[in-house]
Amino acid sequence: MNSDLSVYSHLLADIKTRIQQAQVRAMLAVNSELIHLYWEIGQILDSRQQQEGWGAGIIPKLAADLHNELPELKGFSERNLKRMLAFYRAYTKSEDFVPQAVAQMHGLYLPDPQAKRLGRHSH
Repeated sequence: MNSDLSVYSHLLADIKTRIQQAQVRAMLAVNSELIHLYWEIGQILDSRQQQEGWGAGIIPKLAADLHNELPELKGFSERNLKRMLAFYRAYTKSEDFVPQAVAQMHGLYLPDPQAKRLGRHSH
């Protein structure tokens, strides 16, 4: 019986670790996609300003329209759109910026914070 409990405890710990690692990888992937989205939005704004001669006045209108069209969406205020434009202008080539190095790691290992306290190994 004690052996069954030990086997189950290891199974639980293994699955829990895998779930936590997948959650972190998913979060990092989302962050990477958002960074690329912000850069692309900055690129679009810069391009339109160059081609159409639009001034900075388009940004408040765009922020308001995005809010009206997608009211549940956060992060696309006038201030943030200006930051996206500045981000693009600081890094005009997408390869100039690299998402978090951790997001590019394969086989990400996250230690179980309770493992040490409970005297077991999490890996």
